[in-house]
Amino acid sequence: MTHSRNLRIVSLLPSATEIVAGLGLTDALVGRSHECDYPTTIKHLPICTEARLDTARSSEQIDTDVQTLLNSALSIYQIKTDVLKQLQPTHILTQDLCDVCAVSFADVEQAVARLTNSNPQIISLRPNKLADIWADIARVAQTFGVESKPLLDRLKYRLETCRQKIKSVPRKVPTVVAIEWTKPVMIAGNWIPELIEIAGGKPLFGVPGQNSPYLKWEEILKADPDYMIIMPCGFNLERTKQESQDLIKNPYWSNLKAVRTNKVFITDGNAYFNRPSQRLIDSLEILVEIIHPKLFNFGYKGTGWEIL
Repeated sequence: MTHSRNLRIVSLLPSATEIVAGLGLTDALVGRSHECDYPTTIKHLPICTEARLDTARSSEQIDTDVQTLLNSALSIYQIKTDVLKQLQPTHILTQDLCDVCAVSFADVEQAVARLTNSNPQIISLRPNKLADIWADIARVAQTFGVESKPLLDRLKYRLETCRQKIKSVPRKVPTVVAIEWTKPVMIAGNWIPELIEIAGGKPLFGVPGQNSPYLKWEEILKADPDYMIIMPCGFNLERTKQESQDLIKNPYWSNLKAVRTNKVFITDGNAYFNRPSQRLIDSLEILVEIIHPKLFNFGYKGTGWEIL
């Protein structure tokens, strides 16, 4: 069993930082990515990555920049190897799921190869579905010699509480479109369709465990969902409100049932839906508040979500 005082963990992924903190190992963290911001107690840690993107640009410009970098075989993020050398980590947490979300696994391997005095263990997370996220939490815990069961039991209890309460009230299952990017429109995939189903909705277009697809407006109009939930990757509630203007300007917008019935919602995708950590249970609770306002009130309205 690893003793936490001997650990020097660098997390290059916001969700991994949250998992480490959730397992009670915040004190073992010595470095983070430029996007790691939760819990707030880690904000003083040295930053080990930087972006080649300007995230202040519009959604359309960011998408173009991402495609240009990927087509040039350039990573969107780069590792500050000088900072890593100073930190001498025993473990580095990264991911092998999405080159747009965080530093790629290949870049981490290259950076580690340049470290002369230490040989850190690389732990790569690859969560596509909820079961993968629970497995990642268990694997991280096992690697660091701590128990994952208390945390996982709490998460599963909260999930089942939502599921059972929804089952107890028979009702028509509403259709839901979850938008992960506003221009061009992308539909949330991976774990989001699962969360929508648990929350008592029928996800449209997004497929559990698969990457987020681009979608034409005509397809959304044809499906005419009961609910639209906007959760752009990496954006907080205020920025999501700004970026949603791209959707509102679309000539098809006012023809949608969800718009006419006031069932369009914006969320803090950055804090919740985009991060495959234990806070996806918070995301589920946000969804059930939105879809079943008479059944649930967890208190996320105004901070986690709003009506657009």
